[in-house]
Amino acid sequence: MSSMTSRQRMLAALTRSAVPDHLPVTTHHVMLSFLRKYFNDMPYPQFFDQFGLDAWTWTVPYKPDTSKGEYFDPNQTSVHPLDHTHRVVSDNWRIEQEDVPDPEYRTTRYSFVTPRGTLSMVLQGNEHTDWVVEHLIKEKRDIDLIADFVTHPKIDVEAVNKTADAFGERGLIRGHICYFDIYGQPGCWQDAVELVGTERLILETYDDPLWVKELIQVLQARKKTFIQSLKGARYDVLELGGGAASSTVISPKIFDEFVAPYDAELIDLAHQVGQRIVYHTCGGMMPLLERIAGMKPDAMETFTPADMGGDVRLAEAKQRIGDQVCMIGGFDQFHYFVGCTPEQTRAEVRRCFEEAGTNGGYILCPSDHFFEADLELFKAFADEAKRCAYL
Repeated sequence: MSSMTSRQRMLAALTRSAVPDHLPVTTHHVMLSFLRKYFNDMPYPQFFDQFGLDAWTWTVPYKPDTSKGEYFDPNQTSVHPLDHTHRVVSDNWRIEQEDVPDPEYRTTRYSFVTPRGTLSMVLQGNEHTDWVVEHLIKEKRDIDLIADFVTHPKIDVEAVNKTADAFGERGLIRGHICYFDIYGQPGCWQDAVELVGTERLILETYDDPLWVKELIQVLQARKKTFIQSLKGARYDVLELGGGAASSTVISPKIFDEFVAPYDAELIDLAHQVGQRIVYHTCGGMMPLLERIAGMKPDAMETFTPADMGGDVRLAEAKQRIGDQVCMIGGFDQFHYFVGCTPEQTRAEVRRCFEEAGTNGGYILCPSDHFFEADLELFKAFADEAKRCAYL
């Protein structure tokens, strides 16, 4: 079999249109704290080049609809260097931020100012990640302010295509469906969780299911606007979903009623404008495999193994849904990027290949993020994947 470029190899697996020359190998993200600690802030693409990984580059450049009075947020102090997202606001949806003193964590209060009132949320963070400590939606009718005043960002097609031209054959162009300003998730249910809180939202599916669906529809409408603007953008895949819809968080019954109907509609809309979707579920997946595949995404991730807190049995997952979607993930980075021998890391790569690589349609990838790694083990991970050849 002739050698493929990284782009050709990953597309072959993603589209299941051909068998790759060898197992595609990549990472979900490379965290900025990891690049800072181990590589003195090495540029993201250079990291992939150094280890011979099949790369993708993330970009989500928003574009305001000036005809509706939208503009880029003048109060935004920084733009994430990996996805290039610049917040979109209007005179009726202004975002203000205030640093809150805290002895341990970076703490910020964000206020969303509208003509009929102000909503607020508090985030904390460290060098690795951020999290919500005060949720935005406190009263149920707070969602009316979101419905009436939140902006609906679109994609900057020209900027995406410029990135695609520059990246060429190095790999794939990846983005995500828009999520709520400051902190959110691409999936409808998952976005709602970040605004309400996991426990409260689950309880409300029993106590006030109509309100939950109303909230989800408000968030879905914004995502529809974004997806409809994607026509002509040369993405290879966009992420939808999030861990809050995994089976380690919600039941299949909740998934069927509050997740699948809304996200399936977004996937269909994405396909109508020529885009592919990967559905991200970091956590339990086994009770949901057919349910997720039934929404007709092009790919699924992260296939987190039990030793990392998930439940995935990779060979069984391949047998059940491997003929419907590309599978991405499955590698246990907690136990095979640190604290073992290179031979053990190589054996884990082989296990993933043997259980999920049959006939292609599989991209080896850590099961979501990682923050630490023995670089010798990381080299073994990348090298062994390239030795997993399709004959």
